[in-house]
Amino acid sequence: MTWGKLWIAILLAAAIGATAFAADSSPPTAVLPNPFFAMDTGTRDAAHSTIESQVKMIKDLGFSGFGPTWSDPAAVHEMLTSLDRHGLKMYAIYIGINIDAGKAAVTPQLKEAIQVLRGRETMLWLHVQSNKYKPSSPEGDEVGVEALRELAELAQAANLKVALYPHAGCWVERVDDGVRLAQKAGRKNLGVTFNLCHWLKVDGRDLESTLKLAMPCLFVATINGADQSGKEWSQLIRPLDQGNYDVSQVLSCFIKLGYTGPIGLQHYGIGGSAEENLKRSMEGWRKLSAKAVAEADKPAKGGL
Repeated sequence: MTWGKLWIAILLAAAIGATAFAADSSPPTAVLPNPFFAMDTGTRDAAHSTIESQVKMIKDLGFSGFGPTWSDPAAVHEMLTSLDRHGLKMYAIYIGINIDAGKAAVTPQLKEAIQVLRGRETMLWLHVQSNKYKPSSPEGDEVGVEALRELAELAQAANLKVALYPHAGCWVERVDDGVRLAQKAGRKNLGVTFNLCHWLKVDGRDLESTLKLAMPCLFVATINGADQSGKEWSQLIRPLDQGNYDVSQVLSCFIKLGYTGPIGLQHYGIGGSAEENLKRSMEGWRKLSAKAVAEADKPAKGGL
């Protein structure tokens, strides 16, 4: 199916969903083709302290899978077993590297993670630190690229991808840092993440240009509700039905640029019931998806 035919089918689905919504006032159905998964930053609370309870919850709420943090091999095996049982996927696993030692920065923990995830199609979601170089400083590129090439080559042998995770305060802090390093490293399985909350924190300007820059190596994205002028994480990370930042514009850019990869839900630091927060964000996802597709369906100015 061509891209044109795919989006025609999606837009027709949106139109049908909009009609049904008008008739029965139920939330519109998610119409974007992107898998939507829950990060473990928002799945754990007193009522969901075990892996099984968290996985069952995200399954029941309609998420496609999970994006956990690396802990140890036994815990990750437990996660994978539970996800398999519920028919879900581990899209990415959050893990770090400090690039200061070059190739030696690829620690036993990173090598262990690669072996545990071998053949799983789970991305190593890599936050990149340095004690020597300031955030976004290209002075660290030589040693950084050396470390990232080494890691990417080990991951390639296990049929895995590595997605750099731009994080405020880290050496790889901005999306363009990740793109620069991925281009210099020259490894097809090394790409970048677009994290809405971190982008708003350190940049927040010209969304479409940022995503256009990232598209050739954009492996995964994360979204959440946020306040447009927020400075604190409590303002920059909210359920998807809260905040005055219009997240549908991010989804509209994904449609325009042809990004159909996975999208994670970030809920770091949101208090209260994990289940209620996730439920609200799933409803927000459906509404925002429908809005983005409706905007994509509008004819261009001057058209028929």
